[in-house]
Amino acid sequence: MSHSVSPLALPFPDLPAIAGVTPHVARARYKDWDRCDLSLVELAPGTTVAGVTTTSKCPSPEVEWCRSALPQGSARALVVSAGNANAFTGGKGRDAVQMVVNTVSAQLGCAAQEVFVSATGVIGVPLPQDKARAGLDAAFAAAPCSWRDLTDAIGTTDTFAKAATTSAMIGDRRVELVGVIKGSGMIAPDMATMLGYIFTDAAIAPALLQQMLGAANRSTFNCITVDSDTSTSDTVLAFATGQADHPRLDTMDSVGADAFAAALADLCRQLAHLVVRDGEGATKFIEVRVTGAVSGDSAHRIALSIANSPLVKTAIAGEDANWGRVVMAVGKAGEPAERDLLSICFGGVEVAAQGVVVEGYDEAPVAAHLKGQEILVEADIGLGQGHATVWTCDLTHGYISINADYRS
Repeated sequence: MSHSVSPLALPFPDLPAIAGVTPHVARARYKDWDRCDLSLVELAPGTTVAGVTTTSKCPSPEVEWCRSALPQGSARALVVSAGNANAFTGGKGRDAVQMVVNTVSAQLGCAAQEVFVSATGVIGVPLPQDKARAGLDAAFAAAPCSWRDLTDAIGTTDTFAKAATTSAMIGDRRVELVGVIKGSGMIAPDMATMLGYIFTDAAIAPALLQQMLGAANRSTFNCITVDSDTSTSDTVLAFATGQADHPRLDTMDSVGADAFAAALADLCRQLAHLVVRDGEGATKFIEVRVTGAVSGDSAHRIALSIANSPLVKTAIAGEDANWGRVVMAVGKAGEPAERDLLSICFGGVEVAAQGVVVEGYDEAPVAAHLKGQEILVEADIGLGQGHATVWTCDLTHGYISINADYRS
């Protein structure tokens, strides 16, 4: 954890243990810091896995490994390295991944494809194999750690530890879900430097878990942006240990499948919002709602155009209801829009409609709304039924400060 804690931070929640999940952390010393930066999570035999990964055309070898292993649907371990993204590192980076995977699979007596890996941090430096190996040895020797220790160990520029929990009833059995996530900058997950891991004791077929995670991802992680930059390393993995005593969920028709899918989507939304709340330099959590677009996809693209606009984000940082910047962002989105049908609201107060400012609107509630930490911006396109919601944060001097000296 670095930099001063975000003013939007939420306290670390009480998280239940998940049967079949045993986390460990250790110091690999990938950077010159006095903290744990290697995480090893052991998973019980029979654990199923699903995942979504970055659409970046320059993915890390860790992402490529996860993509190749996910179709097997089985997991026994997760290893996360923090401080070194191991991306854009050629053969040396791939060799480091293979060493990590082989070391863990040998220790656990499992298939290499059952070991999942992630790395986050500086791009362009190969993961040092000697440090990774020493870190793994230390992690295997370490006592199990807390969820908080695990969450701290996966962070880089994060200013607070981010985790969430929920539960679902499958028949008469309660299953638990816990998620931990890191991410603060280089955040515009397009999936499928954001890493998220979800653990549950539910018993779920991997294909169904993948279907549920994909659906949850579309309405949560793919609806957040801090700075419009999609990381080389974005990964969200879900692990289901099957330790809860209920009939396995195989299809959406299985008893309890709907309840579990809803719980998973809720957990993903909580985690996605936490990442935005820790946006680098953020002081405002912004919800952008677009309605009246020609389609849902069109609404989503318009909403992201608004959420990613530096001019919109800086206006909100300055608590300025500059609706003209929202008009600009709608207009540049490349989506169908009609100037004279457009209306814009801040905090539920309509400030512009039918292409002009609303005469005599009361600025006082708008000004009060923009002084708060939770901001709502709405744009109605006036052309159809398409709607979308995305979440972002404001853009402040803090973002520049953090990223101008990131490598030092």
